[in-house]
Amino acid sequence: MPAPDAADLALVADAVREAGAVALEMAAEGVARWEKSPGNPVTAADLAIDQLLAKRLRSARPDYGWLSEESRDDGSRLVARRSFLVDPIDGTRDYARGRSGYAVSVAIVEDGEVRVGALFAPARGQLFLAVRGGGAVLNDEPLRVSSARGLAGARLSVDASTLSSRLWQDPWAVEIVDKPNAIALRIGMVASGAADCTFDGRPARDIDIAAAALILEEAGGRITDHTGQRPMFNSLVPRSRSLVAATPGVHEEMRARLADALARYEAQGRRR
Repeated sequence: MPAPDAADLALVADAVREAGAVALEMAAEGVARWEKSPGNPVTAADLAIDQLLAKRLRSARPDYGWLSEESRDDGSRLVARRSFLVDPIDGTRDYARGRSGYAVSVAIVEDGEVRVGALFAPARGQLFLAVRGGGAVLNDEPLRVSSARGLAGARLSVDASTLSSRLWQDPWAVEIVDKPNAIALRIGMVASGAADCTFDGRPARDIDIAAAALILEEAGGRITDHTGQRPMFNSLVPRSRSLVAATPGVHEEMRARLADALARYEAQGRRR
């Protein structure tokens, strides 16, 4: 493992553990919640953890850029060699409701690729870590995706209602499994073999998926948009068009199905 990656992995692992402890403490005490915009909740814990991570990480790596859900994009990430991509609490809805499906997510990106990723779900006691070329672990145990082949019988971490849309041309013969509010945790489920696939036809923000994307790839999985394009992180517009995260034996079939559904959606819009 290159020395910068090893040092950065230790740094972000400690930081997300500390942030997770704050999340649990604030949840136990009762945390204020409001909406930044309609349908976009935030809590006092999101802001407190953002400040904690910024202080801890930026002071340790002052030459790294920064992009966080709860901070203004100061442009530092576009000129720095390496940058932090941070979501203080991915899955704020679950956090605010006292559910366990949230996580602290920190990635370090260089030249569009994630070098180091840390994802901590404190209410579940799950710490995912990965380094480029060095594998991924969950609570220090190596991760490997499932050996599922094809969508038939595959376990999908999605809402059941998602599969009832008329946009799908073919019927589904899958199993619906746990769907935490945090998209990063759904990807982590695929990495750990607890699910075979998760997907979303909407744009996926870098801060939400960067750390989890590395964890999945290092566990042997695949993550792309509906066209098959791997995400390139920390671009000028830091998001992907859509998301398909799956074990290799399921990915292509799911990608093709999502691409077909999105094409139908676009065609309907043109006819209106």
